[in-house]
Amino acid sequence: MTVLDSRPESAGEPGGSPSADLADALLTESGVSMAPLDDLGEGRGPFWLDEWLVAHAADVLAWRRHIHANPELARREYGTTELVMSLLRSAGLAPKVLPGGTGVVCDIGSGTTCVALRADMDALPLTEATGLPYASTVDGVAHACGHDLHTTVLLAAGMALATAPELPGRVRLVFQPAEEVMPGGALDAIDAGVLDGVDRIFGLHCDPRLPVGQVGMRVGPLTSAADLIELRLTSPGGHTSRPHLTADLVHALGTVITSLPALLSRRVDPRSGTVLVWGAVHAGEAANAVPQQGVLRGTLRTADHETWKSLEPLVASSIQSLLAPTGVGYDLNYRRGVPPVVSEEESTALMRAGVEAALGDEATTGTEQSSGGEDFGWYLEHVPGAFARLGVWSGEGSMRDLHQPTFELDERALLTGIRVMVHTALAALA
Repeated sequence: MTVLDSRPESAGEPGGSPSADLADALLTESGVSMAPLDDLGEGRGPFWLDEWLVAHAADVLAWRRHIHANPELARREYGTTELVMSLLRSAGLAPKVLPGGTGVVCDIGSGTTCVALRADMDALPLTEATGLPYASTVDGVAHACGHDLHTTVLLAAGMALATAPELPGRVRLVFQPAEEVMPGGALDAIDAGVLDGVDRIFGLHCDPRLPVGQVGMRVGPLTSAADLIELRLTSPGGHTSRPHLTADLVHALGTVITSLPALLSRRVDPRSGTVLVWGAVHAGEAANAVPQQGVLRGTLRTADHETWKSLEPLVASSIQSLLAPTGVGYDLNYRRGVPPVVSEEESTALMRAGVEAALGDEATTGTEQSSGGEDFGWYLEHVPGAFARLGVWSGEGSMRDLHQPTFELDERALLTGIRVMVHTALAALA
């Protein structure tokens, strides 16, 4: 199933149908004073972008706070999807909902050249502990990874681009659901045809280690592949006084826990940044009983794409060798996750040009490769592109890390992100 063309047949005047009613409703709903945001790229143009940001900065803040207060888990982003659809339509655009019922795709402009900009929409299953007046109102769900900012930035960038007198090609907005679950909603979006006709794709992710106004970039791997391993062991069980009459399941678990990471370190190129870490182990209750069942779970990450392809059979054969002498039975569930995000050289140069046009020559900075996973890598399996880290730290106080109940961001990053996305699209089209 593919997404229908999202370009309006007769769009009328871009931005001619204002979103004032919805914006006013959200401003009222938040009950929070909307202090003006400092625009770190003010005056850098183009003129229509400057004008749009002056007129809509308060709206952008309201949209972000509404999404933040109403987080939705993977593939349940119905309210967020409805908000995005409504606002894009108000800008004279013709967005389409992805086949799964959440997520949006929308084209702006015309022509054969097409550049895609992507944002993720889903929240995390954890309880927010920021104490913000617009904190999550949903028990056990929170935007602790900045996807509320990602969605708002792309939404605003699209609405601003819709006011441009002319674009030298098409910009495709991809609002993707389910980034936080493996193997990622990017696969659903790709299956729906969001990359059809796309020449390049770009994306941003919040980085609480970078101050607002800075954008971290690098050519090559930016994140790592991330796979899940679940190993279930079985034994006849027995009394700990007679281990020779059974298969010692706990000893077998310990063998895998300590020996598998060591084996991989000798079977995989150490330059690949491959690391196996166990996160959960469960077996038995009584001190004097050999248990009949046990389970071991962990993540296996690598920075190298070719290594990633070889890991599943290597893990399977290594576990078989380790457990053969123990006599225990086992069932291995190896779930491939996401590939590494590998920013292509030319696309990175184009994005760097966009960042510098948006925020100045000093705005770009280097960034380290992370062992974290990000399903943007699936898009880069099909088309060239680049991914960058958007600074969201205020520069004061502690840095609130991602995926934590206390994660906070400086909302000035909304405007810097919008400018970066718009200028990146313009640089890539030009």
